[in-house]
Amino acid sequence: MAERSFKKEVEKLRLGEGEEFRGEGILAVTKALLQAGVSYVGGYQGSPISHLMDVLADAEDIMNELNIHFETSASEATAAAMLAASVNYPLRGAVTWKSTVGTNVASDALANVASGGVTGGALVIVGEDYGEGSSIMQERSHAFATKSQMWLLDPRPNLTSIVNAVETGFELSEASNTPVMLELRIRACHVYGRFTAKDNKIPDFKLQDAMENPNRDTSRIVLPPANYLHEHEKLKERWPAAINFISERKLNEHLGAESGEIGIIVQGGLYNSLIRALELLGLSDEFGEADLPIYVMNVTYPVIDEEILEFMNGKKAVLLVEEGHPNYIEQELGLILRKAGCETVLNGKDMISDIGEYTSDVIKKGVEKFARANGYFGNSTFETARFTPVEVPARPAGFCTGCPERPMFTAIQLVQEEIGDLHVSADIGCHLFSILPPFNIGNTTMGYGLGWAGASAFNKDARKRTLSIMGDGGFWHNGLTSGVGNAVFNQTDNVLMIVDNNYSAATGGQDLLSSKAEHEKRSTQHAIADAVRGVGVTWVKEVRTYDLVDMHRTLLDAMTTSFKGPKVIVAQGECMLNRQRREKPQFNKNVRAGKRMVRDRFYVDSETCTGDHQCIRMSGCPSLTLKENPNPLKSDPVAYVDNSCVGCGHCGEVAHAAVLCPSFSKVSLIYNPSVWDKFKAGFRRGIISWLQKGAERKRLRRLQKAGLV
Repeated sequence: MAERSFKKEVEKLRLGEGEEFRGEGILAVTKALLQAGVSYVGGYQGSPISHLMDVLADAEDIMNELNIHFETSASEATAAAMLAASVNYPLRGAVTWKSTVGTNVASDALANVASGGVTGGALVIVGEDYGEGSSIMQERSHAFATKSQMWLLDPRPNLTSIVNAVETGFELSEASNTPVMLELRIRACHVYGRFTAKDNKIPDFKLQDAMENPNRDTSRIVLPPANYLHEHEKLKERWPAAINFISERKLNEHLGAESGEIGIIVQGGLYNSLIRALELLGLSDEFGEADLPIYVMNVTYPVIDEEILEFMNGKKAVLLVEEGHPNYIEQELGLILRKAGCETVLNGKDMISDIGEYTSDVIKKGVEKFARANGYFGNSTFETARFTPVEVPARPAGFCTGCPERPMFTAIQLVQEEIGDLHVSADIGCHLFSILPPFNIGNTTMGYGLGWAGASAFNKDARKRTLSIMGDGGFWHNGLTSGVGNAVFNQTDNVLMIVDNNYSAATGGQDLLSSKAEHEKRSTQHAIADAVRGVGVTWVKEVRTYDLVDMHRTLLDAMTTSFKGPKVIVAQGECMLNRQRREKPQFNKNVRAGKRMVRDRFYVDSETCTGDHQCIRMSGCPSLTLKENPNPLKSDPVAYVDNSCVGCGHCGEVAHAAVLCPSFSKVSLIYNPSVWDKFKAGFRRGIISWLQKGAERKRLRRLQKAGLV
């Protein structure tokens, strides 16, 4: 169950020649693939292109009509290996994933296809996840493109440019027999716009044609002696072919003023941010009519020397707007200028920060500094507005309300109170939030599905075992072989906890092999516990995550048992976010229809609460907060459950398992109550009122006997 459905939007993919397409960037990418006559598409979900995979999945019926094969790949390496179909056959193929982590996983297959080359167009669409909004290491795809000599497209973030980049990317790949990378930043993936559509194409050469008439070309296989010739082919044939194609098709653009003493070179993906920065400086309007000449690098690798030198001609200084570090493009441009003896001053990271995302504000400061250094503003009274910085309180990322993963880390905290701190090898996924407050659990993280592999060095006898964490997404991606299989083969005595929450929750709620629901087009309901036993683990326990007492007991047993060998706990609990997306609309619909519906939630008795707040520290639930103590004799605030509570019961379980105060209670809210419900409610109110009046009478009698009334 993906977090967003595109069932309605994908109907726009049927638009034909001359019709106007309106929509989101990822829909435009999909439409471009269909227009380009692609034969197969695969990929692995992940921000910022996770919704592209969701669009492709929802458009599978349309692709089947065009004889296009779509596959949700088990990993980025699986997706990259699909490009093998384009090596020997004139088949256009596209694969997609989040970079740079996905590119790291796919690197083996990518390096092979880049070495041997392709016959049909091969396009790799990567989501460039860079900046403070990213959850990964701060690296760039540019290095991989240059390392394996794959051409890198970075189109301006508007739908027309993106669609053109997809279509010309296939042509560039075929013209140079080289796979092409197309990078899209988060904003480009989700920008809204329009473009003039073309008819979708059924490939002339079909997948069935290749299967029925196989072709074998050993010169494309990375094996001696062919692999020695690949380098020669790259430099002597593919490189010149790419340069000629890019130059003749004018893929890079000259925008803004026709001439000027100073100019700007910018990566295509940063063009919109640059124009906004220039607009704030009064150097452009909102439509891109800039006062400075701009060279837009929609192709950032390879760099076209002649175009760079032509742009530099007659200018005393040029500013390069290149996001990320190292400054690969700046280094290459500097070398070009040096070799040509060009005296134009090249500025880049010396004017703009070399750290973090290039937002419009960051670019604006750099452009102003550059312009002033070159006397552009002269004696004008132009002045950038100055603002007093606002102190933003720290807000660490955390689990959603009712997340089934939260009880796992509460259980770990409870076990650590008993046996001491543990070395916890973390993994990529929602569970990585456990490293932050309030849990503060986790020592290292090495990659998706590598939680148990990250603790493999500690396969030694010691007074404590290590604990590793792995999500179900990471398990099926890489963890079954790299983690579990490796642990069995080397007979580790350590412990693994697998989060089984029905979906690849961290990437948007996509279904997995172990998803509990039936899927009309995929095979699901393959239990993780069965897979673990299948590779040789004998100590396997399945636990419902919300049962904190059982979670605590099972984990403590795993850490202290005399059993020698790998131990796996499968912690089961459906992702609450996806569960609410599925259940809440239906619940509200039933309520509007007048059906009797019951919703559980929890509350804290303010008179019973001691103000200890251990419940908050042990669970960290967003719905669990504080309010003023109603008791005038107490100053400490009391715990309070707000209306965002989804009734998971974790706060109450914490109070029970940790032997905390008995202030938590569960209530059931009844919508459209029946006659019997109303009768029971009235009867209860009557009994409670009678008891309260009796208690009040007893209190008054005691006061009278004491002579106080």
